[in-house]
Amino acid sequence: MRFIRDIWEKLKALGYIRDSMDPQAATQTIRANIPFKGPNVWILSFAIIIASVGLNINSTAVIIGAMLISPLMGPIFGLGLALGTNDIPMLRHSAKNLLVMVAVSLLASALYFLVSPLNLVNPTELESRTNPTIYDLLIALFGGAAGIFEMCRREKGTVLSGVAIATALMPPICTAGYGLANANMHFFFGALYLFTINTIFITLSTYLMVKYLKFPVCAQMDSAESLRNRRIITAVVIIVAIPSLISAIDVIRANNFKNKAIEFVARNKTLERSYVYDYGIDDREKTVELFIGGEPLNTYEKEKLRESAREAGLNPDKVIFKERLMDDNGKTSAESERLMQGIYARTDNEINKREAQIRLLEGQLREMKNAEIPYTQIYNEVKSQYPYLKDIYLARGAKVQQDSITREQRCIVMITVSGKSMPETDREKLESWLKIRLSDTSAVVLNHAASHPGRK
Repeated sequence: MRFIRDIWEKLKALGYIRDSMDPQAATQTIRANIPFKGPNVWILSFAIIIASVGLNINSTAVIIGAMLISPLMGPIFGLGLALGTNDIPMLRHSAKNLLVMVAVSLLASALYFLVSPLNLVNPTELESRTNPTIYDLLIALFGGAAGIFEMCRREKGTVLSGVAIATALMPPICTAGYGLANANMHFFFGALYLFTINTIFITLSTYLMVKYLKFPVCAQMDSAESLRNRRIITAVVIIVAIPSLISAIDVIRANNFKNKAIEFVARNKTLERSYVYDYGIDDREKTVELFIGGEPLNTYEKEKLRESAREAGLNPDKVIFKERLMDDNGKTSAESERLMQGIYARTDNEINKREAQIRLLEGQLREMKNAEIPYTQIYNEVKSQYPYLKDIYLARGAKVQQDSITREQRCIVMITVSGKSMPETDREKLESWLKIRLSDTSAVVLNHAASHPGRK
């Protein structure tokens, strides 16, 4: 038990933060960053334009740059501090400035997207801000906690920059401006909901840290009023969190369905007289379309595929077979043309991969051929210089150090066999010649003064 207590005390000492915190300085800093006027208006407008450009061209780097210079965090921290210290005037002041910030941000982003001529077919950066989940909620909660810790810390660091990036307040408000400019309510409300999640949960984490660090309160509340405020905060948090939780469940289910569908298709790519050349997955309808090439499937084969789908955890009735490439008039359908284009694209990719692999193997083969020793020619040349040699053994080997088998040095080894010991001068001369002849300074010559193995 004492051992456990010692560990607990060490853990408490490791996580103790009060001596490193300065609530009074943090309060002054947060108060100073709440007002939104003058330079802050222009800085926010410029940051909004930069973020909108980044979203418009699908550039993550540009979006991150905009988040680093935006002054959106001030009023949000002010809301959390005001709730935690019962400062009603600060609460009103922070809320008013936050609303002004949101209005300016929406106006700037909407104006940009109204005049921007670029309209991407697949705006992934914009679309990713329209369907928030519980994970965005967690990011905002812990990002806000890190931000208020940084505000309170005596020795300031670079945490606030990371918080600005992690909590991502800029992109959703810009995406909402895009939805406003294009009358796309899905983008507008989805992005505005993500911004609301970030705002409320950064405020919540700030409120909790202010309570934990025991900031000085401005006004005391009786127990009934304090309980009422806590209930209001809890209700708001739950109401905001529920849609994100439902969305997260949908994302997880869709991902699980896709994984099962991909596994099912991979197991059934090749059939007896047919093959699956393409497939489509609809995670909303929970359907899997199989585009079949070769001979049409009979009833038995279709039932076999449906049974395989059931084993993979899919609804066998949701497996759809596409076997006809022609419509009733004998013409190729638009869908079939699209699928064939996909097949050609995949085939081209496979061909390119195989060609790259062939080039790599050809290069390795050339290296092996260049490293090959011309045994017969070397034998004839050596015999012409030293006729008294009986046999020559030439091979690639390795010199292994005695102290460690892992230490070795590659070399070319020539073993000469003669009836008498080869003079050392001849051996050295032959070794020098061999190094030049094979362009390899590792070559060594060893002499064996004996008859050919096997001869008497």
